[in-house]
Amino acid sequence: MTVLEIMERAGMKETTLAIAWMKDAFHLIQSNVKEHTKSEKSNIIDGIREYPLPADMIALKSISIKDTTDSKYKRIRRLLIVQLLVRIQTQNNELRYT
Repeated sequence: MTVLEIMERAGMKETTLAIAWMKDAFHLIQSNVKEHTKSEKSNIIDGIREYPLPADMIALKSISIKDTTDSKYKRIRRLLIVQLLVRIQTQNNELRYT
């Protein structure tokens, strides 16, 4: 929906006033919504590629690894790994994924 469409529906004729009211509404919505963020730490184990993530997690914002040479956290790029899971049914009717 465009600003002009909103102005027509509200019966307004001043564009700058309509934009100011919309900006105020956006700021009010943003200030009323609480953003829940938390950080978790995990030790990296040699040979382990996958680590569990919290069940209530919605989005992963960044991953950082502590560099032991200078004791600073360094962000790593997101790695996109496409892994094919194959479902195999054994003779005992057990399901196994490889």
